[in-house]
Amino acid sequence: MRIADLVDQRVAIWGFGREGRAAITAIRAQLPSLPLALYCSEGEVEAARAFDPALTVFGHEPDAVALSAYDVVVKSPGISIYKPAVTTAQAQGTVFTSGTALWFGQNPSARVVAVTGTKGKSTTTALLAHLARSLGIRTALAGNIGLPLLELQGQSAELWAIELSSFQTGEAGPVELAVVTSLYEEHLDWHGSRERYVADKLKLGDVARTLLVNGQQANLMALTAGHPQRRVFGDAAGWHVADGFIRRGERDVFPVAQLGVPGLHNALNASAALAALDLLGYDALAAVPALATFRPLPHRLQPLGRRDGLDWINDSIATTPPAVVAALESLPGREVAVLVGGYDRGVDWAPFVAYAQAHPPRAIVSMGANGPRIEAVLNAGGVACPVRRVADLAAAVDEARACTPEGGVVLMSPGAPSFDQFKDYAERGRRFATLAGFAADATGIDGLGIR
Repeated sequence: MRIADLVDQRVAIWGFGREGRAAITAIRAQLPSLPLALYCSEGEVEAARAFDPALTVFGHEPDAVALSAYDVVVKSPGISIYKPAVTTAQAQGTVFTSGTALWFGQNPSARVVAVTGTKGKSTTTALLAHLARSLGIRTALAGNIGLPLLELQGQSAELWAIELSSFQTGEAGPVELAVVTSLYEEHLDWHGSRERYVADKLKLGDVARTLLVNGQQANLMALTAGHPQRRVFGDAAGWHVADGFIRRGERDVFPVAQLGVPGLHNALNASAALAALDLLGYDALAAVPALATFRPLPHRLQPLGRRDGLDWINDSIATTPPAVVAALESLPGREVAVLVGGYDRGVDWAPFVAYAQAHPPRAIVSMGANGPRIEAVLNAGGVACPVRRVADLAAAVDEARACTPEGGVVLMSPGAPSFDQFKDYAERGRRFATLAGFAADATGIDGLGIR
């Protein structure tokens, strides 16, 4: 669907976050006289009317009856397409679209690499843009990483590096290359089941000319085996990590220790970005030196610095148990107190328990809504380290500070979303930084937009 297709339609915008505001602006730029309704929270009504006085603003969530009054509803990504009100309105003829879908409709000839995955998608997308720019390629970095595509409507780039969440993968148009970095359980509340989450995530492959996937994940390999142009990173024949190096086949290309972001999982993300450049026909080997100058993204194994004799690391983006394992694996030999817990989506914590059994950290501090459940499974597993349960992040920081020896690490890698106590992972990360004694000002992602 293109913006021009909204002419003479009854249109509503659902959501007044950055995606919603971008949709309003883009539609107004092309169809200034089109009547638009907006559904937002009660607390956003005043700001919405100031943003666009011509909007008809409703300060509540629409039900099926309200949604059925529109021909088209442009919804924000966080609103599940499986909500009963949505499915009922769809059955009665309402079409649901999004800013992502509208951008793809507006830009059918853009050269797009779309990156998704349960974990690693933001860093891989940003790495791809960073490496491409090092080759002098005018590259856009946008999407779920923090810049709605419609904010760049009308601008041009040689290459579009676009991150897509599982909420957005079904909204993408044709893409030259799709990259799937990993596949675990997540967002079960939005998708309704693990099976639906997997199916929605892999919809990206349906619109991709070439599909690049993580060869180290057997389930992902099996699920994508039918794609006619599937390629693989992470195996010995191509870009992969082995013996402390990023390798291309048998050739050592770059030492993992010199990578600008810590952890073997980030070296694998770099392998994905380099493989993508290769598949696009660029000189990936010429881009390799730029790996050393890539900076960690905020809230993703972000070193905050040293306070009270301790190193503090903000990994607030970690919203699954396997992500916590990856974070701990990036700190071998260190005395680590890890803070886990948050909003309970009902995911399985067995991978984290198994890792903690084999490699017990200095301490585990569980917090938030699923803190009791995490504590219970750890105790049932007989993990050989102290497990402390507290109510909230402030108490967790105090506990970690008290039980971590000098020279140790306090790692916040929650393994769960933040919605029980915070607006999002970024707010949680800023709060952690403040509690640890650091200025919470490193909240933006370098390189967003077109450069």
